[in-house]
Amino acid sequence: MHVRYLDRRFGPPDVKERIELFKRLFSHLLLQTDGDAERALEHLERIGERHNLFDEHLSFEDLKDYLVKKQIISNNPGSQISLTPKGERFIRTQSLDEIFRGLKLDPGAGGQHRTFNTGIGGERQTETRPYQFGDDVNNIDFLRSLQNGIRRSLDVNVSLIEDDLEVYDSEQHVSVATCLLLDVSHSMILYGEDRITPAKRVAMALAELIKQKYPKDALHLILFGDVAQEVTLRDLTYCGVGPYHTNTHMALQMARNILVRKKQANKKIFMITDGKPTALFEGGELYINSMGQDPRIINKTLNEAAECKRHGIPITTFMIAQDPWLVKFVEDLTAINKGRAFYASLDRLEQTVFVDFMNNRRRKMR
Repeated sequence: MHVRYLDRRFGPPDVKERIELFKRLFSHLLLQTDGDAERALEHLERIGERHNLFDEHLSFEDLKDYLVKKQIISNNPGSQISLTPKGERFIRTQSLDEIFRGLKLDPGAGGQHRTFNTGIGGERQTETRPYQFGDDVNNIDFLRSLQNGIRRSLDVNVSLIEDDLEVYDSEQHVSVATCLLLDVSHSMILYGEDRITPAKRVAMALAELIKQKYPKDALHLILFGDVAQEVTLRDLTYCGVGPYHTNTHMALQMARNILVRKKQANKKIFMITDGKPTALFEGGELYINSMGQDPRIINKTLNEAAECKRHGIPITTFMIAQDPWLVKFVEDLTAINKGRAFYASLDRLEQTVFVDFMNNRRRKMR
C-alpha cells in the first residue's frame, strides 16, 4: 500500500486514526530520545509490531513515507534520518494539543489560584455590568439595556437613559515576559522515573502557545545543572539530562538579569525542579555539596530570590518531587520572594503549569 492511502479519504476507515496515534507516539518518543528521529522511529516500529498496528493497509514504510511527505523528517539516501524545522515545530504543536486535550477532559485540573479579572478591551465575556462613562459603546448589550428600560418605564416604547445601559465585560491581557527554568540535573532520570520529558513538553508547548496567541509576550528558556545556560527553542528539542548537580542560584540570577531588561509589563519566573540546590558558581569556580543542605549554597540562593522580589519578579516553583528538604527550601524561597509554589505530580505537571500561566496573565482594568 502506498502513501496515497494516508492522505485521501478513500483509505481504510481506521488508517487515519492509526496515523494520528502514531503521530502522538512519535512526538512523545522524540522528547524521550532528545530529538533523535532515527531512534524514535525504531521504538515506534517496535510498538507498532507489538500491538499489531501495521497491516496491508498501513505498513511501517508507509508511515515513514508519510512523515517524509509531511516534511516532519528528512530521509536522504546515505544520511541519518533527522527532524526538519517543520518537524521541530511538530513536537511543539503536538505537545500543545496534548496538554489542552487533557485540560478539556479534566475541567478541574490545576484550577486553583484563579484570577479572572475583567475590564476594558480584550476578549468579550458573557457577563454584563452597568455602563460607566468611558466604556466602549461597541460593548453595549442592547437587549439587556432595552429590558432594563422597559422594566423602568413599563412601556415598550421606551427611550433609553444612561442608567438602563449594560456593557459586556472583557478580559484584559497584559504582555508578559517569562523565564522558564528547567532542572536538568541527574536526578531528573534517577530511579527509573522520567521527569525530564514532561518538563520539556511544558516548555515546548508554552513556547508554541505564546507564539500563536500572545505574540507580544516573551519566553526565555534556561536549563540548569552544574551551571545555568539560556537555550533556544531548537536547542531544547535536542537537549537531555546530564551528570549534573543543581545550581538553582545561577538559574535565578540569569533569569533576573534577562527579565530586568525586558519591556513587558509583567515579568515572571517559572521553575520546574525535583531537587534542592547542591551547586554554586562563584569566584570563577564551581562549589558542590551533593548532600544539598549546605548553608553556603542555600543562603546564596535565597538571597537571589529576595533580589528577584526587589525587582518585582515573582517566582513560581513547580516541584516534581516531595523530598522534605526540597519542600523546606521551596517554602523558604516562596516566603522570601512572595511567589507561589505547587507540588505537581508528573501526570499533572502540564495542566498545573498551563492553568497557572493562563489564569495569572489577566488583570483588572477599572
